[in-house]
Amino acid sequence: MVDAFGVAVVGFGWMGRVHTQAYARVRHHYPRLALRPELVTVAEEVPGRAEEAVAQYGFTDAVRDWREVAADPRVRAVSITAPNFLHREIGVAMAEAGKHIWIEKPVGLTATDARAVADAVARAGVQGAVGFNYRNAPAVEAARELIAAGELGTVTHVRVRLFSDYAAHPDSALTWRYERERGGSGVLGDLASHGADLIRFLLGPIASLTADTAVFVPERARPTGATAGHSRSAGGELGPVENEDYVSCLLRLASGARGVLEACRVSVGEQNNYGFEVHSTKGAVFWDFRRMNELGVSRGTSYQDQPVSTVYVGPGDGEFGAFQPGAANPMGYDDLKVVEAYRFLRSVAEGEPYGATLADAVHSAAALDAMVRSAESGSWVNVAQA
Repeated sequence: MVDAFGVAVVGFGWMGRVHTQAYARVRHHYPRLALRPELVTVAEEVPGRAEEAVAQYGFTDAVRDWREVAADPRVRAVSITAPNFLHREIGVAMAEAGKHIWIEKPVGLTATDARAVADAVARAGVQGAVGFNYRNAPAVEAARELIAAGELGTVTHVRVRLFSDYAAHPDSALTWRYERERGGSGVLGDLASHGADLIRFLLGPIASLTADTAVFVPERARPTGATAGHSRSAGGELGPVENEDYVSCLLRLASGARGVLEACRVSVGEQNNYGFEVHSTKGAVFWDFRRMNELGVSRGTSYQDQPVSTVYVGPGDGEFGAFQPGAANPMGYDDLKVVEAYRFLRSVAEGEPYGATLADAVHSAAALDAMVRSAESGSWVNVAQA
């Protein structure tokens, strides 16, 4: 018997829409899922947004204050897609109210914030999923299996890049995203958090690192009204950008492998250039998010002049089979969030975690904190393990 399951979304910007659409689609792709999500409430303080969500997606109710969601007995699980500085307060409150939570990364501004939410989830005995969506790509999961099976030999080094231009325009509005108090560590939380998670997902814990950061667009115009996404605000009063546009770091992994992680939000000419290169003693594997369903794989016994083959993932890789019947058919970004919704709801139904958890968020946040400390001190910093 399928259990009707009330869900709510707190924060209805772009990511709130993505979560909502994932709930709407999840049983189309996973018809045997034991829970049927029902859109009960959407909470959004920007006038008109919540009402738009009701009209477009069929939520039963719209509220301005997320605390009404915490008190609503119809709601059994909550997607938390509000700005970063609200993650801790909302996450802890929802867990304490007995709600399962699906929360976007980086889960607050620091590892202390992420740990507070993780502890609240553990105390309440609810499930907690985190939006590390890139690890859900079937090609990434295939790469992980390839590495774990030893087919490439022993991993020697990895490079992860996350370059984007979403903040490259000098007229981008000075929103919460660029403030230290509300946006945390800038591109570290936005993009490098994914990089830290991918490295740990593929290769195990990061032991230590040394990092350098920079702000390349030091001032932006303050917005005069409500903003959405990466709005522009030319002509307004200028204010300082307080957090990082760019980070690069050298990594030492617990396995002994070495790594490089680089992320930038102001890279003109780069749109979602995210990916990794893992090199090993007998081969290598390459992934580019813009060609999400492909891997470049080099393996064999040639060592020198060894070729790289393009491998298209198929129904046997990760969750690909829930979306497409044969290899080389495309999946897209929104599909990764459907996978995330499925794993979250399966965790709730079965009482054990599937997919990225709050523990993964704590590990990623600890790496980000280490990057901040290293950039301030100019030295190598150990990464705290949860």
